[in-house]
Amino acid sequence: MTRAPAPPPAAATLRTARPADAPGLPDVERSAGASFLALPDLAWIASHDVMPADGHLEAIAQGTCWVTEDATGLTGFLTAGVAAEDGRVLHIRELSVRADRQGQGLGRRLLDHAARHAAAHGLSAVTLTTFRDVPWNAPFYARAGFTLLDDDALTPRLRAILAEEAAHGLHRRCAMRREVGQAHCP
Repeated sequence: MTRAPAPPPAAATLRTARPADAPGLPDVERSAGASFLALPDLAWIASHDVMPADGHLEAIAQGTCWVTEDATGLTGFLTAGVAAEDGRVLHIRELSVRADRQGQGLGRRLLDHAARHAAAHGLSAVTLTTFRDVPWNAPFYARAGFTLLDDDALTPRLRAILAEEAAHGLHRRCAMRREVGQAHCP
């Protein structure tokens, strides 16, 4: 007897996060972190602390946290904040997509939405820090229009973030930037 292939996952909708979503976001991040189990030197990240629900509430209140969801619940999120000291940019604090929904374009949808939001609010760019050589990190963001910032292009804020991450064992990190505007936001 032949098994029928599993149906494709239901389409996920993207919306602004609500306070009631905050308790579910750490579970999405933990699920996404399981991908690091495939990388022996970074496998510890899979059991590392995630941003607590309270950490998302400020971004939710500012309207800079977005979620994707389907009939099964939350499938992904992007939590960001405005960084005025860098010429008013939107800085992504965390982007996570549940492990069973990765590779389906949800992360890219969230990134593009954040870029459109930044442009609509007169911000100049979107920034983030990430692993330089993990395939679903810097290479993924580069395909989404982000450019790697050389050391001399780092702002004091980005230098401080990278230093704090290194102090917590997160090495091989880099900062990236995506300019926003009509030409850069699909």
